[in-house]
Amino acid sequence: MARRSIVSDAVKYEIAKELGFADRIQINGDRYDYSNLTTREAGLIVRGLIEKAEQLLASQK
Repeated sequence: MARRSIVSDAVKYEIAKELGFADRIQINGDRYDYSNLTTREAGLIVRGLIEKAEQLLASQK
């Protein structure tokens, strides 16, 4: 059984776009293929997601 992500692929794609490697993510309809990314790039997406979450939490105080 495949795990479902808490974060939408569109949000992950936007982070990758900000980082400059969204062109390496293959999009086919509503499916996103991250297999062309390096482990480092995937980690940078996660870091970007964490930073955005922290900013959102800080703005809600």
